[in-house]
Amino acid sequence: MRFFQIAQFLFYFIIASVSAQISLAVDVSQELEIMGGPIPDGINFQQSATELARDVVWLDNFLLVICTIILFIVLALLGFVIFRFNASRNPTPSRVTHNTPLEVAWTLIPIAILIVIGVASLPLLFKQQRIPEADVTIKATGNQWYWSYDYMDHEFAFDSFMLGRSALERHGYTQDEYTLATDEPVVIPVNKTVVMYVTASDVIHSWTVPAFGVKQDGVPGRLAGLWFKPEKEGIYFGQCSELCGKDHSYMPITVKVVSQETYDDWVQRSITEFAQVNSVEKPILMASVP
Repeated sequence: MRFFQIAQFLFYFIIASVSAQISLAVDVSQELEIMGGPIPDGINFQQSATELARDVVWLDNFLLVICTIILFIVLALLGFVIFRFNASRNPTPSRVTHNTPLEVAWTLIPIAILIVIGVASLPLLFKQQRIPEADVTIKATGNQWYWSYDYMDHEFAFDSFMLGRSALERHGYTQDEYTLATDEPVVIPVNKTVVMYVTASDVIHSWTVPAFGVKQDGVPGRLAGLWFKPEKEGIYFGQCSELCGKDHSYMPITVKVVSQETYDDWVQRSITEFAQVNSVEKPILMASVP
């Protein structure tokens, strides 16, 4: 009888331990929609989830209009020159060496275009570079080939590895999210300013989430900052965007934007959960890649 009680205790202890290990990934995934990720045959930007991303899309569209206007003007000038100065219409070539008004025009017009582009783009650049006061502060460290995250406000940290195909369903993903989903996501509250400090431990990496409109290289020995304020709950995918070695393609970024209540609950459980595993060194090579 005593042996049976001990075996029962061990069984429930193992079940509780396994549940605790997967609870962080499962609880914050409930009812979360994938909002930011690559789309097959997509030719447009991902849906913007931050003010910075909308600014980037607006600037891209603005520059596209300017480039299109320049393209048609150049094509029109080329067509006029071909039609007006071909050999049949102009049997005696002109020997004019220069035209002062024309040279002034093709110098001043490009300068004016560059000034317009600068006036439109520099404020957006300054907005990205001016780091506001943070509601959540995270340090992201790129490693070959995974990310480490340190929640500096709460003094816990964890490593984030790409999920293998066999583990996707267990963490709430489908096979379509292979090479996108990670075992431990970055969890942040919606409508809060997140400041991310990016660095690297070995070679240059780059922390990038397109739907947030952010991209920052992580350089060993340096600490660079970025910020964003997500406006929609959901799951957002990113990727290391700096060639960093043979498994560069298997270094995804998963961000889950949740409600403040869900985030607070996740933080409390994470403080306990990751305090138990931080002392265990994870392997450098990504064993989860099949």
